[in-house]
Amino acid sequence: MALHVMDEAKMCLGCPRPRCQEGCPIKTDIPNVIKLLKAGDLDAAGWKLFENNPLTTVCALVCNHGKQCEGHCVRGINGSPVHFSVIESYISTTFANKMVKGPAKPNGMKAAVVGSGPAGLTIAVLLARWGYDVTIFEARDRIGGMMRYGIPNFRLPDAVLDDFQYRHLQLKDIKVRTNTTIGKTITIDDLFRDGYKSVFIGAGLWKANAMNIKGETLGNVAFGIDYLANPTGFKSLGNDIAVIGVGNSAMDCARTAIRNGARHVTCYGRRTEKDATASAYEMSYAKLEGVGFRWGLQPVEIRHNGIICIDNRLGDDGKWSTIPGTEKLYPHTGVIVSVSQGSSYEVDTGSDGSCAMTRSAKGLLSVDENGATTRPGVFAGGDAVAGARTVVEAVASAKKVAEAMDAYMKSLPSDNSPDPYADIPVFDTPPADALGEQVV
Repeated sequence: MALHVMDEAKMCLGCPRPRCQEGCPIKTDIPNVIKLLKAGDLDAAGWKLFENNPLTTVCALVCNHGKQCEGHCVRGINGSPVHFSVIESYISTTFANKMVKGPAKPNGMKAAVVGSGPAGLTIAVLLARWGYDVTIFEARDRIGGMMRYGIPNFRLPDAVLDDFQYRHLQLKDIKVRTNTTIGKTITIDDLFRDGYKSVFIGAGLWKANAMNIKGETLGNVAFGIDYLANPTGFKSLGNDIAVIGVGNSAMDCARTAIRNGARHVTCYGRRTEKDATASAYEMSYAKLEGVGFRWGLQPVEIRHNGIICIDNRLGDDGKWSTIPGTEKLYPHTGVIVSVSQGSSYEVDTGSDGSCAMTRSAKGLLSVDENGATTRPGVFAGGDAVAGARTVVEAVASAKKVAEAMDAYMKSLPSDNSPDPYADIPVFDTPPADALGEQVV
């Protein structure tokens, strides 16, 4: 592994104008990271990666490198690019095992983070670095958000996120409250009441968007986001599965289905292969693993024995339209609908019915250029604001929001209100055996 990494590193030309860095949404200092590695200073290279991107171990595995750093590499113009993904993965995972630094000096202020996806985790780590007392509220039982429940384990192993929790959360004394949904029993009002000076909402997109065609409620149908969260729970799909959609999530569904016993998996796209939103990298793996594709078909109904599709063609006017009379039944035992996702997060108002945060027409939270919502002290980012985006894009936007939250909290007047219970006595509980109870 190390030898291969050094071979890749030696290919780097150290361009004065690094196109690779320009292609990175988070502007990773790729040339200097590689330079440090070649000089034998792996720790400095690792520090530089984590300082810029707390989720570097994740991004090394799941970024669309072909369209970002590697896709912009000057070597790739006439040959093979420098595979920085391999270099980043080696450096970040090796250096992560050495990270033991504890929490920063506290500044006396608390911040709440709602959601532990890439945006929320980035906000939490950065605020903790700056001395804030951070608590993450996660609706599910484990951290990671869509990274854990929406990206298959064969692409992003759970161990990577588990290690992140230990290295970046536990060691920095960032508290995580799982199985807690903000907006139900606990509200944003409650957070401010309990002393949090600012709240970040990064709840993600957990609501599958339906196609609104007949048959979507049948027992042999699953929505992509639900299937990826727990593929073993959908045995009724059978072994010949249709995946409606040709995005990256659809590729994840198709490849996961094969790993869970499906003998035949076919993806359906409304247009042509060149119009697919999935990366060429992900699609190539799907094909290699046996996933089939059918193009130019618009599903109009799902049945217990397959899907009915109508031909969809590009006309001379440059517009796509269906062709009446071309409907056919394509037999399948089960169907996974993976077309898109939307927000399911219900933002609460203030106790007096005020302070509602505005949303866009698509149900996403509306924010200003710094991620501030229309409610003072509440910020938002990631998919909850921009819609479905990549991990690295969420990290990049979250870095800017973290700076805005820091500036906002520092601008608040000092809280000099007295603690009404500051001088109450502390009840001295005697040991159990002193009460005559049996100690075991």
